[in-house]
Amino acid sequence: MANIKSQIKRNRQNEKRRIRNRAVRSELRTRVKTALTAAETGTDADVAAAAAMKQIDKAGNKGVIHTNTAARRKSRLQKRLNASAD
Repeated sequence: MANIKSQIKRNRQNEKRRIRNRAVRSELRTRVKTALTAAETGTDADVAAAAAMKQIDKAGNKGVIHTNTAARRKSRLQKRLNASAD
């Protein structure tokens, strides 16, 4: 346990951010999984894909994931959606 007042505050801030980032990452994975299953079944695939892309963009812009990681995930998701559409 930290003894320094500023470090105690920093620990509180880090814990809040960790919980928030974990929720964003979890939502991100859920949206991607939903988009892939929707593409396989063919029901509302474009809506689910748009929601997943939006979530990836938001996570990249907020700094939850790196911007290049966001771009890579979007690219791979689109590739899989195009492959399942054929």
